Amino acid sequence: MLTARLSFSPAFPLAPVRRRLFGGFVEHMGRCVYGGIYDPAHPSAGADGFRGDVLALVRELGVTVVRYPGGNFVSGYRWEDGIGPRANRPVRLDPAWHSVETNEVGLDEFNRWTRRAEVEPMLALNLGTRGVQHALDLLEYANHPSGTRLSDFRTANGTPVPHGIRLWCLGNEMDGSWQIGHKTADEYGRLAAETARAMRMVDPGLELVACGSSHSRMSTFGAWESTVLERAIEQIDHISAHAYYAPADDLGSFLASATDMDRMISSVVATADAVAARAGSRRKITVAFDEWNVWHQPSEPPDEWTRAPRISEDTFTVADAVVAGDLLITLLNHADRVAVACQAQLVNVLAPIRTEPDGPAWRQTIFHPFALTARLARATVLRTEFEAPEYDTARYGRVPLVSATVTHQPDGEAVVFAVNRHRHEPIELTVDPAAVAGHAIAEHIVLTDADLTATNTCDAPERVRPRRLSPPPGAAVELPPVSWNALRLRKA
Repeated sequence: MLTARLSFSPAFPLAPVRRRLFGGFVEHMGRCVYGGIYDPAHPSAGADGFRGDVLALVRELGVTVVRYPGGNFVSGYRWEDGIGPRANRPVRLDPAWHSVETNEVGLDEFNRWTRRAEVEPMLALNLGTRGVQHALDLLEYANHPSGTRLSDFRTANGTPVPHGIRLWCLGNEMDGSWQIGHKTADEYGRLAAETARAMRMVDPGLELVACGSSHSRMSTFGAWESTVLERAIEQIDHISAHAYYAPADDLGSFLASATDMDRMISSVVATADAVAARAGSRRKITVAFDEWNVWHQPSEPPDEWTRAPRISEDTFTVADAVVAGDLLITLLNHADRVAVACQAQLVNVLAPIRTEPDGPAWRQTIFHPFALTARLARATVLRTEFEAPEYDTARYGRVPLVSATVTHQPDGEAVVFAVNRHRHEPIELTVDPAAVAGHAIAEHIVLTDADLTATNTCDAPERVRPRRLSPPPGAAVELPPVSWNALRLRKA
């Protein structure tokens, strides 16, 4: 049997487990909002129109922060359309997703939903077709207590208590030619700095995210970050990163997708530090990886302009779930410099949660590694030393067959999250006995299946689910082929 070895020590912490790493994303795209979180006709919906069964699954998933309202959608969005009496709200065309936007759900409704879901809102600004004044108006409406036109308008709309949003995205994917209002790095960097500076004049304590590259294959990757940060490094806190990984026909490369995320994070961090050094700045910019997931194939936009069309409703497989769990391992391994991460999206669109009108909501395969990692990863991420066999991939070169991370709690409990990328063989992972002196592997949770294409569907919602294996008597555990694993180590 192939073998791997993992060493770590509580004496060598990497960073605290940042709870914002377990974020989600709600965009006005397809059926994420309408027919997803919001469906007044559904039997589980409350008086506010939000589905109760979806809310329960969101809480179970362990999401901590949710980015809203986009995504590509936000670059043409007029936030004023989504406030006030619903009967007075305009119906608009949404060019980003070739859809009709009814504006039934807007800022006030979404923030009421976040309170019910027990998550923090992360609000994106339109810097595609709008700019500084739009940002200031939205900030005043959302956060100012009272006594101004916009704050009093919020009160008149039924929300006297300010939303108190702290985390703001300065636009979305402005490097992309597909983006409404696409800009060069220099144009965007200047606009982001101007917007951030104006917002901080209202509230210096805001956390602001500048747009980084849309993915690591962009021809401007690296150069974009450098230029934007040269313009805005003193005004922003985080720079975004986005990545989606497609299964295609190369399973070996797909299973190694996390190595690309790892390299992307390292490159963005190195660029940010280089810009700070050149500028003589002490700013330590962190990464907001606020869009990541598996994406089988982007849907073609519908021919007709319709409300909430079915777009990118991927049905995820066992292999997809293992890759998603591996991406979470990578985010934890960069917890020293990744401050926020959002799996895109939350419901129906590339989502861990799926729904049907007048029907059930259910957990997709990717739901499980996210929910378990969010629940089990606590306190501190530890530095690790790792020995594992490697294999060759067409996309990423030679990569390890096993990836892992370790979290550690004050009571001594440690959790090892590990993925076996081998398509056919198990791998024996040995946890360095010195690292867990007086401890034993008390629980082994695994997500795998002999059929890597197995899925959860409306008719078979529990086809794929985690299993608990008998914990081994020693410090070695067998990781099944193509599997995501969580090992809980407790004092014997």
